[in-house]
Amino acid sequence: MSYQMNELLELMVDENASDLHIHVGQPPCFRINGTITPADGPALSPKDTEELVEAIASENHIQKIKTVGHADFGFAFKDRARFRVNAFKAKGSFEIVLRQIPNDILTLGQIGLPDKMKDLLMRPRGLFLVTGPTGSGKSTTLASMIDWINTHREDHVITIEDPIEYFHNHKKCIITQREVGIDVSTFAEAIRSGLRQDPDVILVGEMRDLETIETAITAAETGHLVFATLHTTGSARTVDRIVDVFPSGSKDQIRTQLASSIICVLSQVLCKRVGGGRVAAFEIMITTNAIAQLIRENKTYRITSDIQTGARFGMITLDDHLRSLYNQGIIDANEAIVKSQFPNEMREKLMA
Repeated sequence: MSYQMNELLELMVDENASDLHIHVGQPPCFRINGTITPADGPALSPKDTEELVEAIASENHIQKIKTVGHADFGFAFKDRARFRVNAFKAKGSFEIVLRQIPNDILTLGQIGLPDKMKDLLMRPRGLFLVTGPTGSGKSTTLASMIDWINTHREDHVITIEDPIEYFHNHKKCIITQREVGIDVSTFAEAIRSGLRQDPDVILVGEMRDLETIETAITAAETGHLVFATLHTTGSARTVDRIVDVFPSGSKDQIRTQLASSIICVLSQVLCKRVGGGRVAAFEIMITTNAIAQLIRENKTYRITSDIQTGARFGMITLDDHLRSLYNQGIIDANEAIVKSQFPNEMREKLMA
């Protein structure tokens, strides 16, 4: 076989690639600074891809791929990096995508988050949502927040992930990390059982369904600081997405619960940096009495306006942050427009 998995992983770490794609009919491909780049070499055959999958997947994972069609897992490569893996079947062949998880957890400052975040991370209870599309750096942001709590608070932190990505050592906190499918059957079950484990902080890797959302909100209401992710962009859309999951008869009740439990929605996208690398752009909504009232009254379309006037609370809209990054020469105009929530307005402002 032309390619060895260890050599591909070494190259991935050396080139600081975020992802490695193994697909039949083309060479291995690396995503570097947001762009897919093929390796020099021949296209992979079905036998090649199967051998590459088998090089890192356990027997259980191989069996799951054959029966269910896919398997998610994490693994460590020497002491250089960890990887989140999705192995799957496509057109009857094995294929795989690996996401690199750096060993070093970035600080809040390195990510680009304002100091105001630290005040929120000291809150004793509430729901803190980190949102954005796949590959926008949500896991990295959450790991930084958990690490800051681990350094500055004396609490019990439970993380519920699928799979576990960043490993956290005990510092000031006791850290319990549970993997869905290995340590516990579902996110919702992990939250329910976690509430009996004397937690102060709970991280829910992803709010995928009604049951998980309900239990996460309940945990936030009953005196816990709960972090969770959603694949939404923008604060208003995030609130709407949660409400939409619930049956019509309970939407008013869930709006009331969200109004009292959400403390922050941090929505982020990853942008290509001028000159190479990537930088995160954020929208930060911190719940004020006025925003809580908008959520209760189903007037989420007005939230963006409140964020625009809430700079003194530490708030900023995604488009304002993108424009700031453009004005500083960190991203180009096209990137600001593509990642904007309102691309036509962004184009007009940048071209004015």
